[in-house]
Amino acid sequence: MKTALSIAGSDSSGGAGIQADIKTMTMNGVYAMTAITALTAQNTTGVTGISEVTPEFLKQQIDAIFTDIRPDAVKIGMVSSAALIRTIAECLRSYEADNIVVDPVMVATSGAKLIDDDAVATLKQELLPLAALITPNIPEAEVLAEMSVQSEADMIAAAKRINELYGCAVLLKGGHSLNDANDLLYENGHYRWFYGRRIQNPNTHGTGCTLSSAIASNLAKGFDMTAAVQRGKEYISGALEAMLDLGKGSGPMNHAFSLNGEFAQEAEPTEA
Repeated sequence: MKTALSIAGSDSSGGAGIQADIKTMTMNGVYAMTAITALTAQNTTGVTGISEVTPEFLKQQIDAIFTDIRPDAVKIGMVSSAALIRTIAECLRSYEADNIVVDPVMVATSGAKLIDDDAVATLKQELLPLAALITPNIPEAEVLAEMSVQSEADMIAAAKRINELYGCAVLLKGGHSLNDANDLLYENGHYRWFYGRRIQNPNTHGTGCTLSSAIASNLAKGFDMTAAVQRGKEYISGALEAMLDLGKGSGPMNHAFSLNGEFAQEAEPTEA
């Protein structure tokens, strides 16, 4: 069985972060491991407390994984401080980690900043150049590309600029009133649209975590970037269509969904 490591924060409600990543990686047929950057007290209605780990303890977690069960892919979610981002980058460089997928959680869909300027600068300088793929939403792409994104042509231009700046593939997620859930993959000077449809499901907490984890899982299993993104998109669409309703709040989505009712590892990977 292939392995994947999630480096992210814990979500006590189970809908996002480490918990979502474990569920997603498991359902996509890889063995999930974790290095936790922060503990949170939260549910579907909000966050009431955050306790960040120290850089030293985060390094101990990552060392413990790589010196025993080397991951075939690494997914990185929200990391709120420059010191922790720097620690992650140093570890991944030291171990020459493969198939790094970064979900650059910096800006909420509302436009609110989630991490400070120092952490954003460190993310750009230290972590993004190590990534095989980054998965920004439109507000995050605007920060990374330093340009406004108001159209599909702007999405292409922004993805191209991010690719040129950091040397990694870019999956720029649509939506945010710009298009109907169409995502753009830019890699090696070429782009491809992955068309989707807006699914009317209020239980969307953790969708970004789930998509990036599904892609990392499929990269771990040997699928090329295009196939991994396609399979990740299919997984998240199926999960949203399942319409799990867990509570009175916005509700975490159903992460326990497998492609066509079967585990994804039963499919053979395409040639890379």
